[in-house]
Amino acid sequence: MHDLTGFQRDLLYVIAGADQPSGQTVKDEVEQYYSSEINHGRLYPNLDTLVNKELVEKGQLDRRTNYYAITDDGRQQIDDRRKWEGQYVDF
Repeated sequence: MHDLTGFQRDLLYVIAGADQPSGQTVKDEVEQYYSSEINHGRLYPNLDTLVNKELVEKGQLDRRTNYYAITDDGRQQIDDRRKWEGQYVDF
């Protein structure tokens, strides 16, 4: 996960916390967290990067809507990141 941007990590966390969200659902969640609009030109290339790195799987809900699901490798990357963070932050 060290080669992901912060934005890509945020996308990965949102996808991990949802049940096969659509791109629009992911966008809505991230916009709420960032308190600003995320345009499609930023969102979808970053989602594609996560798919290409095999951290996220992309499927089709219908002809116009894709869904995203975390892969086992994506879950492992999150787990590894949380363990690493836990070395430095313990609340």
